[in-house]
Amino acid sequence: MSIAASPGPEGSPLGRPVIYRDTHDPGLLFPIARQGKRDELGIRSDALPFVGEDLWNAYELSWLDARGKPVAALARFRVPASSPNLIESKSLKLYLNAFNQQRMPDAEAVRASIARDLSAAAAAAVAVTVIPLAARPERRLAHPDGCCLDGLDIDIDAYCPPRPGYLRAAGETVHETLYSHLLKSNCPVTSQPDWGTLVVRYTGPALDRAGLLRYIVSFRQHNEFHEQCVERIFRDILARCRPDALAVWARYTRRGGLDINPFRATPGADDGPWLNGADDIRQ
Repeated sequence: MSIAASPGPEGSPLGRPVIYRDTHDPGLLFPIARQGKRDELGIRSDALPFVGEDLWNAYELSWLDARGKPVAALARFRVPASSPNLIESKSLKLYLNAFNQQRMPDAEAVRASIARDLSAAAAAAVAVTVIPLAARPERRLAHPDGCCLDGLDIDIDAYCPPRPGYLRAAGETVHETLYSHLLKSNCPVTSQPDWGTLVVRYTGPALDRAGLLRYIVSFRQHNEFHEQCVERIFRDILARCRPDALAVWARYTRRGGLDINPFRATPGADDGPWLNGADDIRQ
């Protein structure tokens, strides 16, 4: 059974005082329909121009075992980009915190509960991994193999709205990865800053690097959710530069024990040799 989604963040717990609960409650999850923002970008639900996922990492998950002893764990959630709904981040934090005093038989029971609840909220199957810290899970935070744009010696004076007109490509076909640590946008409800690293991998005419960096920085005062920013960036690069294959990935910094890392790519691009190592980056 799916959970009815709101078209926007109105009515969500975001930016409001809340009472924290400490036992399992799937009703805390607040889904938001993706299509409202996609309509602004001219993206049809029955003809998505990309494949991908929203990769969430949770660093503050805990519950009680059958004898009342706490268990601490890491978790990962993979929400398909084709899902009708995204899940508002504060509601997910509140939902995960609600396990704190919940007795569960084992980590698999926690994983199954979370997978069932997130899938209902997203209205699509969400893959969930839960690893107790006692199992010593490895955490890799890799920098992408490619060229960092942040050292370019250029002037920038546009910080909102996003400026797709900066994007240009020309010349012979290249296969490359470009990235920047200067992606910043703001929460559309609270205006709190969201910081991220943006990675662009493509095959096609060479992107103008100065134009791409100016475009990335033009999100600096833009209000939009993480997933929506990445879809906007993907759509703009695809429309303006017409690469043969494209992947856009953003690794946002952690807030409240969660980070969100949306990934969008042209269909089939994941199988190309030009995307080698992408799974390492997204770990």
